[in-house]
Amino acid sequence: MLALHGRDRSKTSPLHTNEKLPDSGKLLLENTFLELDVSNCHLMLLLLVTRWKSPSFGEPIGNVTVPLGREAILTCIVDNLQTFKVAWLRVDTQTILTIAGHVITKNHRISLSQADRRAWRLHVRELREADRGWYMCQINTEPMLSQLAYLQVVVPPDIVDEATSSDVVVREGSSASLSCMAQGSPKPSITWRREDSRPLPLPNGTEALWFDGGQLTIAKTTRIHAGAYLCIASNGIPPSVSKRVTLNIQFTPMIWVQNQLVGAIYGHSVALECHSEASPKAINYWTREKGEMITNNDKYQTSIIENGYKMVMRLLVNSIEQEDLGTYKCVSKNSLGNTDGSIKVYGIPIPTTVATTTTTTTMATTTVTRGSKKPVKSRHNTVVHRPTPIPEYKNISTSDRSVKKAKEVSGTVSLVDWPQQHNTVSSNISLPTTFCDIPVIIFHLMLYFMPFSLTRL
Repeated sequence: MLALHGRDRSKTSPLHTNEKLPDSGKLLLENTFLELDVSNCHLMLLLLVTRWKSPSFGEPIGNVTVPLGREAILTCIVDNLQTFKVAWLRVDTQTILTIAGHVITKNHRISLSQADRRAWRLHVRELREADRGWYMCQINTEPMLSQLAYLQVVVPPDIVDEATSSDVVVREGSSASLSCMAQGSPKPSITWRREDSRPLPLPNGTEALWFDGGQLTIAKTTRIHAGAYLCIASNGIPPSVSKRVTLNIQFTPMIWVQNQLVGAIYGHSVALECHSEASPKAINYWTREKGEMITNNDKYQTSIIENGYKMVMRLLVNSIEQEDLGTYKCVSKNSLGNTDGSIKVYGIPIPTTVATTTTTTTMATTTVTRGSKKPVKSRHNTVVHRPTPIPEYKNISTSDRSVKKAKEVSGTVSLVDWPQQHNTVSSNISLPTTFCDIPVIIFHLMLYFMPFSLTRL
């Protein structure tokens, strides 16, 4: 006799019942202990009793975010499927996409793949914005089992040309408004900056390197605001995009002349220069004082250097002659007005070369010795324009009177320490060799003959 732990469990045990088991499911093993009474011995018998279990989802699908144009994959994990079927549906349109291993929709971008009958993967290729929404994985049990996942299709920013400013033209001093609009998912943000990285004017009157917002307004424009502005749209999905908007500030021409009076050497060339600003672009040319326009030829060469609305006008006049002197005008004209600047050219004679003449003078100096009959003459050459400093004389000697020292003080000669006079005088004098020394010569001669005359008296 079979007993369950000493109790009759025939009414509860699957082994003693005629109950019908579920038609589908997976058999699980359950431990049941049965007690058998054989020859007064108790034997524990472990019987494995099977029981049916329904399908279930192994894990959530999870939301998926994929950029536009890429492929999205939604994975549904199902356990204990048995003979049940898995289907994919589009919730918002209530469209059946796949059932079991078959693709029902006619959309060629949708396909299905399986892995060991547990992972059911829905593929959506070449994503479009219309593919964004909720998707359902469903098991046809009773009641039905399902779980949802959201497919987010992100779109890089794109600037809407119809709602974005093209080139803007305003008169100087008036206001200007630059607009920019972009679309994408998530919604893009708009940033303005100047193409040359200079500060841009803000609506509150200050300046900054960039401005956030779809519309940039400049209350009072000046010519320094002219140039290219960049509208940059970004939403975190690469790539960011930008559009170039040019702001043109129109004003009448203006001319600056740095040198209004220019001297020119006859036979040489002279360059004339004017600086002008104008918008729209001006017509620039040179004229003479009577209004005749100057064109390029052997006599004149004109050139213009442009930098935005700024221009440098240059005129080169070759081989200046008398008839080339006078007034030249630089003229600038545009649709808003005209202006001119004047430069007067005067002549400078060709400089002449002055020859420098050097005169050499020959002087004779005499050395006189007391008691000799003939003086000894010697010739010395002296250059007039290079005077020699007054020398110091040390060779004057007398027996009655001698000069101890001669000094040169501030261009004059001082004689000091005179000795007692003697009856005999002999001296040897070397005379100076320049015209500047003549007074000194006379002075020494007077000193020489003065004691001589006093002796005779």
